[in-house]
Parts: sequence; C-alpha cells; structure tokens
Amino acid sequence: MNVRIFKNVSYTLCLLVIVLSNPACKKDKTESRVQPGDFLSGSSFDKLIVEVQCVGGHEPTPGTLDNLKDFLHQRLNKGAGIHVVVNTIPSPGKSTLSLDEIRDIEKNNRTQRTSGKTLTAYFLFADADYSDNQGNSKVLGVAYGNTSMVIFEKTIKEFSGGLGKPSATVLESTVSLHEFGHILGLTNNGTPMQSSHQDEPNGKHCNNKDCLMYWSVENSDVVSTLLGGSIPALDANCIADLRANGGR
Repeated sequence: MNVRIFKNVSYTLCLLVIVLSNPACKKDKTESRVQPGDFLSGSSFDKLIVEVQCVGGHEPTPGTLDNLKDFLHQRLNKGAGIHVVVNTIPSPGKSTLSLDEIRDIEKNNRTQRTSGKTLTAYFLFADADYSDNQGNSKVLGVAYGNTSMVIFEKTIKEFSGGLGKPSATVLESTVSLHEFGHILGLTNNGTPMQSSHQDEPNGKHCNNKDCLMYWSVENSDVVSTLLGGSIPALDANCIADLRANGGR
C-alpha cells in the first residue's frame, strides 16, 4: 500500500473513531431517530423526562404542568415514570423568533437527552412571537422536531387572562397538549390513522372541530372556543390511532 494512501486511510479512521465516540454526536443522532411509537409504548423506552425551559417571567402555570403530566400519564405506557423538569434560561433578547433561531436556543440550552431506556422531550416557552405570523392570527405553538416543541408564551399572555379571554392555564394547556399530540404522531404524522379523519387542507390535523388536534388550536383563532374554561380532548379517532401505535 502506498504510504500516502495509508496515511489518508488512517486519518479517516481516526476521524470516524472521534465521531463515534463523541457523546454529543450520539445524542443528536438518537433524538433524530425517535419515533411517535417510542413515546407511546414502553418497549424501547420505559421512562420519559420532559424538559421545560422558559425565559424568566414566561413560565407555564403550575396548572399547565399538571395538565401536561396528566395527559401523558393517560396516553403513554411508561412503567418507570413520567417526569417534568423546569429550568430558566436567559432571554434571546428578540421580539420574534424563527424556527432556526429556536433550534439554536435548544442546541445551546437543552440538558436532557435520550439515553438507554430514558426518552426525553423538550419544550421552550419563549418570550417572543413567531417570526412567520401573518395578519391578526398568531401562532401559539409549533412542534418542530421529533422531540421538540416551542410555546410562544409572549403571545399566549396577549390572548389570555383578561376580560373575554380564557385563563392562561387553559390556553397554555390546550396549545401544549396539541403540540405534544403532534410529537405522538397525530394526525397522520407518524402514527397511522385507523380511520380517515385528517383535515388535509390544514395539514396534520383532525377534521373534528371539537378535537384537541383541530387546526385552529395552535393559533389565536382558538381563543373564542375556550371561554367556557374547558380544554379540548382528543376525539375517539385520535385515541384509536394512539392505542394502535402502542399507547393507551
């Protein structure tokens, strides 16, 4: 073998060893491989940690965190438990955030990563509006990765807590559960449908206007439907989909 070729091969092998032994590389790859069924069943992961990061002054209410835990316990099979951890991060100092900027915030701040039998999910409660808002309708939340979600808490505050508005807990909970529903594969977003109920003109959403997974739940159009104080529930079709993919 030519010496120069041998050196190049050796260098390539060294780089390969570095990449394979780098925990950060393993973690990133693991998160990208997580599928909705991994959340729903207990076969691959029997424990779930949900990391909630928020800018100071933009924390979810205790009621929202309780509703999130109740929803997950009700729908997931995690014999070793479901845990929510909350921590505060510095403000990015911007009035609006794009998804690329949100991904950078997660990359720089997320501390919980999927490993062994423990699965993790990530929420960012942001002190900014979504940069792609158009007109009077504003986006309240987005599921932007296999395990990652953002809640635009600044926008939530604008549309909750006042006269003729739902409480912060009701609006936060509704949007948070809706976005986690997308992580669980709803609707036709990685969890196969057992019957046809996708509202295709509005993407990966349920066609039942009373369902948690209806399209308007993730933007400010939902506010008028929440004045009674009730958080929308998953309908029978969405529950059937989750059960068929390993959930409850």
